[in-house]
Amino acid sequence: MNILYVEDNDDHAELALRSMTEQPWGEAVHRVCDGEQALDYLMRRGQYADTATSPRPELILLDLRLPRIDGLEVLRRIKSDDALRRIPVVVLTTSDADKDIARAYDLHANSYLVKPIELERFQALMNDLGLFWMAWNERPRQPEGWVG
Repeated sequence: MNILYVEDNDDHAELALRSMTEQPWGEAVHRVCDGEQALDYLMRRGQYADTATSPRPELILLDLRLPRIDGLEVLRRIKSDDALRRIPVVVLTTSDADKDIARAYDLHANSYLVKPIELERFQALMNDLGLFWMAWNERPRQPEGWVG
């Protein structure tokens, strides 16, 4: 499964990537570090134009507090684009603010997860996330005309 992981914090990213690569579903994770890179990846712009190295994600893990373009704006653009709106987006963030949770769901996030501080809980969260999205959940098929 191809996953786009949008995270600017290197420490959080290292922990998440380590947890994901320990799972059978985590071998195809592509990380970008800010909202602009996320949109470039999804729109196949610049360094992400090649479908062989930048495949269409089947799941997006999205932090909210991102440089350049924040996660809520990235989410809004994804869900307003006909070619992207069916890709499940899981907000994975440190924010447990009610306004962030409400806004993310208003923008059609598929799930909202608050990153636990404890390592064991974080690893359990990543394992459960994988079980749900990769084993139990039925993902939408790629829309007609999408390459990669």
